[in-house]
This record gives sequence, C-alpha cells and structure tokens, in this order.
Amino acid sequence: MVTLTEHYDAYPYPERDPEDERRRLIVGSPSHPIEMDHVLWQGRRDWSQPLRVLVAGGGTGDGLIQLATLMKQAGRPCEITYLDLSRAAREVAEARAAVRGLEGIEFRTGSLLEAADHGRFDYIDCCGVLHHLPEPAEGFAALRGALAPGGGLGFMVYAPYGRSGVYPLQEAFGALFEGLSPQERLTRARRIVAELPEGHPFASNGNLGDHLESDAGFYDLLLHGQDRAFDVPGLLEVLGTTGWQLAGFATPALYDAARIAEVPEGMDAATRMAVAEKLRGTIRVHVGYAVAGDAPAAPARGTDRGLVPHLRGVQRAALAKAVAQGRALPVGAAGVSSSVTLPKAAAGLIAGVDGRRTLAEIAQGAKMDPLAFGSLWGKVEAELAPWGVLLYSGLLRR
Repeated sequence: MVTLTEHYDAYPYPERDPEDERRRLIVGSPSHPIEMDHVLWQGRRDWSQPLRVLVAGGGTGDGLIQLATLMKQAGRPCEITYLDLSRAAREVAEARAAVRGLEGIEFRTGSLLEAADHGRFDYIDCCGVLHHLPEPAEGFAALRGALAPGGGLGFMVYAPYGRSGVYPLQEAFGALFEGLSPQERLTRARRIVAELPEGHPFASNGNLGDHLESDAGFYDLLLHGQDRAFDVPGLLEVLGTTGWQLAGFATPALYDAARIAEVPEGMDAATRMAVAEKLRGTIRVHVGYAVAGDAPAAPARGTDRGLVPHLRGVQRAALAKAVAQGRALPVGAAGVSSSVTLPKAAAGLIAGVDGRRTLAEIAQGAKMDPLAFGSLWGKVEAELAPWGVLLYSGLLRR
C-alpha cells in the first residue's frame, strides 16, 4: 500500500502553480472569515483581537492562502500554523504564500494527530483530511484537544451518495496495483477508466470532476489507499463522540428536507438532514463548521440589528436590480439548482448592503420603521441565508 506521505509527496493535492497567485485567489468554503463569523460566532467576533489559526493537513494551501489573504486585505491580525505530513505539499503552500507576500504563517511538517502539541487555536481548518485517517475519530478528537475556548472548526469530509462509483474502483485498483509505484498505478488506472462501460456508476456520475483536471486529482479520487465517506448520521455521531457539535453547514438549504418533500410533523433536525441527503443524492462532500459540545451552536440571525450583512457570490447592484424587476434569482450548490424570488420592496435594502453598515443603519437609510424593516428583511434572510448568499460579520467594519 502507498502511504499517505508517499501519495502526497508524489502528487501534492490539489495541484497548484504558485505563479497563479499573481492573477487569482481561490475562494470557497470552509475558512472564509465572513462565513466563519456567521456560523461560529453569530456574526459578533471582535476582529481587533488576533485570530489564532491551525490549518491541519493544509495540503498545497487553498484554505491557508484564502484565509491569510482575506485577513490581510481586511487589515485584521492573524497568526497561522500550517501543518501537513507531506513536505512536497508544504513546499507548494510556502511558495504560494511567498508570491502573495503573506506573513504571520508558521509552516510545520507533522501529523494532525499531534495538533494539541502546537498550541490552542481560535479556529481550526481541516479540509479533506479526516476521512483519510485510519481512524477518523482519532483525528476529530485530536483537533478538539487543540481548540481554544470559544473556538471553532471548519471541515470538509466526503459524503457517500454523490461519490457513487468511486469506492468500487478504489478497491479494485488497490487489489490490482499492490506493490506498484504511484506513477505506475496512475498510468494503469487511467487506461482502465478510459474504457469503463457507459453504464458504470462512476462513468455516469456527473458530480465528479477531479480526475479530469490533473494527475493529482485523478490519483486523489480513484487511487487513494485510505478513504472513508460519512453520511449525515455518521458525521453527527463522530462529532458527538469526540466532543464536538455541528454549528451549521455552509449551505444549509441542501440539508432541508422540507425544500424537497412534505416532512412529517415532529421529525427531528438530524433526521431531516439525513433524509435530505438521501433525496438529493448529489452531495459529494459535507462542508460545515463545528464547535465544542457545550458551546452555543447557532448561526447569526438578523433579529440582532447590530449585525453587519454581507452578500457573497453576487454583485449587490445587479442583485438589487433583479429584485426591483421582480426576477427570480438563480441559486444552487452540489449539483442542485434552484431559484428564489424576493419582494420588489427589498431592492433598496439589498442595495444598502456594503459589508460595513449594520442592519439598523440600512433600515435608517431606507427610512423604514423597525417593524416594517424586520418583516421585509426577514424574507430576504429566509431566502438567501440558507444558500450561503447572505452572511453576517463585522470583519470589515471599523
């Protein structure tokens, strides 16, 4: 069997060219500071205080570079420890940080199972790693031991249904290629995948694309020697048994069974999410946030008029114009496409969302009394927040 270190030294993942940092920033979930604030700290984090971060299993650095860059752009203090087993992956991450001139990052080579040896952290990023451990629960527990009071975890773990076809191929390739080098394994597997019958579950799965993008993506998807997917019940169980609780998914709408079917009265939240995952069938990864088992676990809500709203993934002027015209707005994630329609009267409120003004200031600018504003804004939040389009954070407010 090819070890994790051998795998990622041969094919650092994801494949990245540090020179690309001069022309673009890869952004996503988890570990966008505004999203972190919204889910973990109810939109109320004091950003004048340094954010102590552990990037556990940082790979070639996507989460690291995003978080460090956005904190730098916001002028907020941040101290980051990067940790990974692969020296080759670390070299890519270091080169990317150097191109951007990012400071305050300490790069270390090691296992996340020793996370607590590196200190206590306000935020831990662990994206695409825990499902590759021999015992994932040990990883969750190790990260819990490195969490500072009031801190939180941003995670991504694989989900089973959207990855249909992957695991039979992994098992077959593991049996066929035992003892071969990573390079020879890749060459042989590519030949087989190119000739898969059209009806093979993997060949017909349109949710997957890593194998088409790079050698590193192909190897990570289909030749991994250690890979376990979590359904919603399995994820909630491992969180609970290791001292965590789910604070929220990055896109809660995907896990809302009521958006898909009529839900029986009294069905608990965990069952609703599990049912939604089965009905969707396209969720290939779970992206979300967790906090200590005894901590508050509720994303920000606009009932707090001191919060600062942000729009993510849309231009506010274009969105306000579409709302004023009564047009439906496309939203979606994980292969799910949907649309939302907002009251035309909300256009002026959306136009006032600049990431710096509080809800109270937006209401004042719109000359709306608190009751009328609350009613209208509640509709905006109900439609946009579940898709991760509306978030609350004081990151940019001075």
